Amino acid sequence: MSLKFINPASLGSPRGYSNGVMTEPGMRLLFIAGQLGWNEHQKITSADFVEQFDRALANVVAVVTEAGGRPEQIARLVMYVNNKKEYEARTREIGERYRTHMGKHFPAMVLVEVKSLLDAEAKVEIEAIAAL
Repeated sequence: MSLKFINPASLGSPRGYSNGVMTEPGMRLLFIAGQLGWNEHQKITSADFVEQFDRALANVVAVVTEAGGRPEQIARLVMYVNNKKEYEARTREIGERYRTHMGKHFPAMVLVEVKSLLDAEAKVEIEAIAAL
């Protein structure tokens, strides 16, 4: 089973995401709670934005893997950041970390800037939906 990526020409070519992702009949959906850049003790592992992004995405992939899935089965990512300018300034590094976990798989994505996150030290939170 696989995902079908929907990218209408009228929207232009997306860069680093897909406009839509459709599942096949019979796929199960896995909803992954927002993951922070923290460890098994629920402690933030670094104050660095990119390090937190890396760990949060690794945590998302860990949930998918635990459910028997693979990163390329992630259909949607929602990324919450508390500083969009920091995200924009470090997109190259973020992209490198992203490809480490996701390869060239680009699901439907959204980036949302928020005032704060669950942990006062958190700079990034990532939630996802995977189709297994």
